[in-house]
Amino acid sequence: MTDDVRNIVLGVIAAGISATFGWFARTYLWRRKLRRKQAFLGLPRNSESLLVVNREAGNDGAVHRYDVFALLELSALIKDCGANAQIVSHDTAQQGFGERTEYCVGGPTSNRRMAAHLHSMLPGIKINTDLEPGPDRLAFQIGSERYRLEKGTAEYVVLARLTAGPDARPVFLFCGQVAITNQAASRYLARNHEKLARKHGDKSFCLLLKVVNSQAYGPDVVEQVADVTRTAQTPLPPVRTSHRASA
Repeated sequence: MTDDVRNIVLGVIAAGISATFGWFARTYLWRRKLRRKQAFLGLPRNSESLLVVNREAGNDGAVHRYDVFALLELSALIKDCGANAQIVSHDTAQQGFGERTEYCVGGPTSNRRMAAHLHSMLPGIKINTDLEPGPDRLAFQIGSERYRLEKGTAEYVVLARLTAGPDARPVFLFCGQVAITNQAASRYLARNHEKLARKHGDKSFCLLLKVVNSQAYGPDVVEQVADVTRTAQTPLPPVRTSHRASA
């Protein structure tokens, strides 16, 4: 074997070894990234999860199209993790907390299960559900702060990941003032799950997001207003009422 042939053979072998190591490294990094994503989203491969959907207010049995878009966003995340999803209506989802990973979409006026989750796990959040029109209709009160709906301009949504313990599956809440904010929150989770996982790990969190100018930008422009985890988990003080003595 001449020196030229030997050099060619050695070059081919070296290239093959480098390609093999590169493939193993990329595969390892991809699998590690996937495991982190699965852990944060509570979606081990072949696991079961629930998509709890609300009903559009005033439209019996219908689901708002923006909530359908939110379900599609979440379904893509679930599929990427190799898990399975079952879509159930809010009034038929009867299971304990933490048995299966749950993604609950919609405000308490249209989603009975969301109302139950807020009451039991986020008692520091109060949502004005009055049907009468007014400046505080659908406003969020979180602690002492109030966030009013400005239709099409500034709309708020709560994105929360809640767990009952280290072995329990998480529940994700997408609780918005209007339907488009639910889609915005699901898209925010899809785009930022790596960042959120690095910051919060497997712990509970509750974020208040603002959807900016949805009439022009749809669900794409979202700002994080605050991390309200501690405030949302602290019950609001009881409302004091005064009683005048009768004359």
